[in-house]
Amino acid sequence: MSLLPEPCSLTLFPDPCSLYPAFMPLAIVIMAAGKGTRLKSRRAKVLHEIGGRPLLRHVIASASQIVSPSDIYVIVGHQAGAVEAAVKDAGVRFIHQQEQRGTGHAVQTAAEAVRQYEHLLVLSGDVPLLKPETIAALRDFHIAQQAAMTILTAAPANPTGYGRVLRKSPGSPEVKAIVEQKALTPEQHGEREINSGIYGFRTGPLFEHISKLKTDNAHGEYYLTDMATLLADAGERVVALEASNPIEVLGANTIAEMMDLDRELRLDTARRLMARGVTIFRPETTVIDSTVEIGPDTVIEPFVQLLGETKIGKDCRIRSYSVIENSMLADNVLVRQACIIVSAHIEIGALIGPFTHLRPESHIGEGAHIGNFVEVKKTRIGKGSKANHLAYLGDSEIGSGTNIGAGTITCNYDGVNKHRTLIGDGVFVGSNATLVAPVEIGNGAYVAAGSAITESVPQNALAIGRSRQTNKPDWAATRRAKSSKS
Repeated sequence: MSLLPEPCSLTLFPDPCSLYPAFMPLAIVIMAAGKGTRLKSRRAKVLHEIGGRPLLRHVIASASQIVSPSDIYVIVGHQAGAVEAAVKDAGVRFIHQQEQRGTGHAVQTAAEAVRQYEHLLVLSGDVPLLKPETIAALRDFHIAQQAAMTILTAAPANPTGYGRVLRKSPGSPEVKAIVEQKALTPEQHGEREINSGIYGFRTGPLFEHISKLKTDNAHGEYYLTDMATLLADAGERVVALEASNPIEVLGANTIAEMMDLDRELRLDTARRLMARGVTIFRPETTVIDSTVEIGPDTVIEPFVQLLGETKIGKDCRIRSYSVIENSMLADNVLVRQACIIVSAHIEIGALIGPFTHLRPESHIGEGAHIGNFVEVKKTRIGKGSKANHLAYLGDSEIGSGTNIGAGTITCNYDGVNKHRTLIGDGVFVGSNATLVAPVEIGNGAYVAAGSAITESVPQNALAIGRSRQTNKPDWAATRRAKSSKS
């Protein structure tokens, strides 16, 4: 009889531990202490990124949908400080494995911290595609089977290099043995079910027998895999559950393999967004982080990058070669070709680009137009205002219905400090104007083309800040005549 209300259900609850009686809590242990030497990288393996986030962050995100973050224990070792810093805001706990002596040794290190739990799920910090639904299925199956150990398996098309899980009989959940690739007999080479390295344990039997692990292997390490044999020899129940999608349990031992996972994750993200009504042309050419949100009827053209915590509303269009990072776009926004938008906020119906650069703290108002080769930084631009050509607008506040002419520059930096430029509603700033901050231009004012404005302009005034033009008749002809004689 199952100890869960409905073990076949994969519904994820806000507080999954409420499913369990008080005497049977569940913890998740994530192994993240290894170096990943085969990557040929100085960075810890779990800090390498796919889909815009470190590998470990993906695993924590999935695990956090199964148990509270306070019941997630991350075992750290190599570059422990950097690993902790990368995920410290996730609310998980950390266990230090000072000497990395294998996966079995890692769980031994965690014994005191997790011994009070009835059950443990052991995940790997470098298996980032594992979905919450699969973790939940492992949890439910493990408890329903009343097993001491449950092995999550998979059956990839090419199992070469992986240890094989041999069952006692076809269709049986019970495991007879786990055989490493090198130890397979000729008859066993046809077996395709592999050990994923992801497990469920009942803590009592686990910690009763884990001290019996030995290091008689090529690497002289304590392997958690060997618990299957130890528990089976002790008369405990060891079972296996096959994951529905083998891709979920794949890790990466090289940068090339990691980029294969990145491609799978990004294509999965694109499919998820398209299922919600987003049109993505040539999704294999786009770079969309797993954290990006997009509303229905928005169109994403080829070669677009959408990064970080970007949120895009409904009925938008993002044209090719644009890069948008950690920004918020409301509905009906058009981003034309080759724009760079970082940590900006764009209101409904705005038109951006082409070749626009919106830097952090840019806020573009409803229906505003920011066009060709315009750079905006730490500036709020009001409703319906326009800066269509070749301008730099920094540390500024621009009202509604204002026109910024081509070549306008806000001179916000005096070599020591930054200063603000305030431009009111309905202002017309002529081409090639230089606005030397701090300066304020009142509502309805005009700034003549080519002016250098160093003083505030009253509302409805015309400001002219340029030298008087002087024409010298026949000067050019005289100069040419002198040049021809010399």
